[in-house]
Amino acid sequence: MKIIAQNKKAFHDYEIIDRIEAGVVLKGDEVKSIRAGHISLVGAYATITRGELFLLNCTIAPYAQAYQKNEEIKTRTRKLLVHRRELNRLAGEISRKGVTILPLKIYLNERGIIKVELGIGKHKKMADKKLALKERDIKRETARELRGRS
Repeated sequence: MKIIAQNKKAFHDYEIIDRIEAGVVLKGDEVKSIRAGHISLVGAYATITRGELFLLNCTIAPYAQAYQKNEEIKTRTRKLLVHRRELNRLAGEISRKGVTILPLKIYLNERGIIKVELGIGKHKKMADKKLALKERDIKRETARELRGRS
């Protein structure tokens, strides 16, 4: 598995409850552009519309060697492919207040197919973010002290 892009901001702003793998419907030279790493997941999210799952605000830059470069379609809505059972479960989870579907990373699987890892996340409050930072600092300090004594 080769990770192409990660959404690090999602881990900071959201508490990830569950993860799901999904395929992406891409057009034309988007695959080559993604393989080159010209993709951004910042501000991207997924939503269910008319019984289908879509990825919004995901930016894929046009491929540099493409014959036609369409700048206007770099943030177009892309369909995500999941099983019906997973889609029904996702619909139930996002009906709860404060739960969002976020793309966590885009990667190539073992067969070379581009996949998206979606996370079901609940937005953190400012106090939760501060607590997480404090816990991480304490963990780092204890690890540093243990290394110094050994």
